[in-house]
Amino acid sequence: MAFFLRRPKGPFILREGMAMHWDTEDPFIFASHHEDDYPKGNAQMAPPLQEISGRNLGRDYQKFFGFRMYNGKVVPGFPLHAHWGYETVTLPQLGYVDHSDSEGNTGRFGFGDVQWVSAPCFYEHCEMYPLVDQENRNPNDITQLMIALPLEMKNLPEISVNTVWKERVPSVCSGGSRVQVICGDFGGQTAASPSIHSWADGTHGVRILRIEMDPGAEISIDPAAEGANRNLYYVSGDRAEIMGEEVVWNTRMKIGASEEIGIRNGRKPSVLWLLEGIPIDQRMSMFGPVMLSNDTEVRQAMQSIRKQELERWPWELVDRVNPMDSGRFLLRKDGTREMPPERSPSEKAFMHAVERYQKQKERGDQRHGRQKIIGIHPDMPEIRLHAVVAEVSSHGLPADELPDITRRYFALARDLLFRRRVMQHGSHDGAVGCA
Repeated sequence: MAFFLRRPKGPFILREGMAMHWDTEDPFIFASHHEDDYPKGNAQMAPPLQEISGRNLGRDYQKFFGFRMYNGKVVPGFPLHAHWGYETVTLPQLGYVDHSDSEGNTGRFGFGDVQWVSAPCFYEHCEMYPLVDQENRNPNDITQLMIALPLEMKNLPEISVNTVWKERVPSVCSGGSRVQVICGDFGGQTAASPSIHSWADGTHGVRILRIEMDPGAEISIDPAAEGANRNLYYVSGDRAEIMGEEVVWNTRMKIGASEEIGIRNGRKPSVLWLLEGIPIDQRMSMFGPVMLSNDTEVRQAMQSIRKQELERWPWELVDRVNPMDSGRFLLRKDGTREMPPERSPSEKAFMHAVERYQKQKERGDQRHGRQKIIGIHPDMPEIRLHAVVAEVSSHGLPADELPDITRRYFALARDLLFRRRVMQHGSHDGAVGCA
């Protein structure tokens, strides 16, 4: 038996490869990281139809053309789904997330913002990835973590939804390293969950750090709280020396709480995540989107979700996105609107592209002396869609010689007509109707 109890050689308690979903330890129950290189968006802020045809839309987790649609059928992302019994932390380092929920909140965040959602009780939301840039590709880099809530916080009525704008996320920059302090203490900076109910409230040793390192950069991370579970994830890069051991990227390392972590990066820029926290250490049951005290409670909660999922949803679409030029914001159910202190350089570039697109659209309408068809939408009468197609076709030009805006509307009108035929007569080449 002594063989099985022997501590592994080297500084790590455990060292293993990673996938899109990371292995975690109490108090963390889930972690995922995904990068997708989405194409330039169409008028629906969605990929072109030819790049999503043939996919398993609604559950597309295989990369084709450099991206996945996940559970989205028009816009990539995760349409209406429930959370119950835990807190979620979402950081899109690149790209936007459009968020709407059963509480009546809606908003857009991205490019380094951090969203905290604490759902002790039945809560629903959608998280969509709108392709806002109509002229360039729309890469995204999104990490999502879930932190359990202790039994005494389960089923409490207060749901919290907060966005910490990038400009207010504490950071530490030194020696070619940049650390975003999402939660916990590091380098003289401190952060904690803004939620009413949270294990990450600053008293349980929860620390979440995102670390960027230039080639050859070095950094040292102080020990964790006593008794904390501690995992370091080498997300991207090439090789680095970590606690004296050479480690290749895409590796998870479990490390003792009392250890100091020294990292010397290799020849390529690297990104690492550190997750720490004192375990809740309570027996719980989890199935699907529910984490409660026992199997009976979980079954009852799942039954409530099945019966009330759509009844509780206040929005017109289950995959709702905000207008293209919304920028970052959080609009609460009471009408309070929260905005970042200023737009980041990445967002400014996106908004500039949107403005150019809008001006191009206006010029295209004026150039052909036709009625504006800006209002194309999934519910437009079919006769009007046919009129749009016929009107654009009447110019007698090859598609590649049409002005860009005309070509976009022509494609959108044909797209909607095609989707209606699919909805009426069944699927074809994997395409589906609009949600």
